[in-house]
Amino acid sequence: MRVYVPLTFGGLAAVAAAGKLDGPVSGFGVTPALREWYASGDAEELEYAAMTDAAGESLRMLATDPAAPRRRVVVAADVADSDVTPTPQLHPGALLVGGPVRLADIASVHVDDSSAESEIAAAVTAVAAADAGDADAQFVVDGVEDHQLQWYAAQEIADLLRG
Repeated sequence: MRVYVPLTFGGLAAVAAAGKLDGPVSGFGVTPALREWYASGDAEELEYAAMTDAAGESLRMLATDPAAPRRRVVVAADVADSDVTPTPQLHPGALLVGGPVRLADIASVHVDDSSAESEIAAAVTAVAAADAGDADAQFVVDGVEDHQLQWYAAQEIADLLRG
């Protein structure tokens, strides 16, 4: 199953150094609940929705890491279906990966372009208020979805972390 794991640059560096992300790992994917939520979506739309949800969680992670570059990071990894437990009580696409997510499992990494950093920083500041129901803060957070995450092959992780 393809899972989308939210991270920060620090988390990505830790995965690169250790060669894995120890489980359980929280992420997002095309779960039965997500399929039901997006009843009319095709496979590609569902995968995009799961990645977008992971990017939102990356934003929340950035709010707890003031030293991290203000860029969302999502790792797309392929893991065995048997290692995945959906957690729809948290979110329709939420899941837990029981075992480690190894560097070899990573298919791609998705990261904001550096030109989005100021808008991401504003959204990081607003995300707690948005989660609490503040409509103005939600508008700021929703604005970052205008920035498409850039795609990087797993082999490019070291270069991405350097630059």
